[in-house]
Amino acid sequence: MPRPPLLPVMTIDELHTFFEQGFGEERPYRIEALEPGSLRMVIPANKVTLRPGGTVSGPTLMTLADASSYALILAHIGPVALAVTSSLHISFLHKPPLGGVVAHASFLKLGRTLAVVDVRLTGHDAHDDVTVAQATVTYAIPR
Repeated sequence: MPRPPLLPVMTIDELHTFFEQGFGEERPYRIEALEPGSLRMVIPANKVTLRPGGTVSGPTLMTLADASSYALILAHIGPVALAVTSSLHISFLHKPPLGGVVAHASFLKLGRTLAVVDVRLTGHDAHDDVTVAQATVTYAIPR
């Protein structure tokens, strides 16, 4: 029997409000889209941190991977503040274009105590579908 689709229980506005209350108003990322089982988040070009050599820094990419995973999980389980990262594995595949970066996050698993999210990071340009990094992020969900 097929599993029922994962439906969000929080809206984008509710997620942004939760993040503002927990982390303050100034965050480098924003959620652009939320669908059952997936989310798109962006760090715009003016918020991207560069590293020597003229490329987007690894910590910027890791921040986006982790934040998009957290947002995706909360969107589907509700505002559980103590859901925490237990593992983040990232592979840097291509030099990111200078500009914004987009995270395309989707569930590999959403269980009662563990969630695993696949995050594909691309350039912000709509025509740039080259994956610059791929992350697998695991979150522990408190009972």
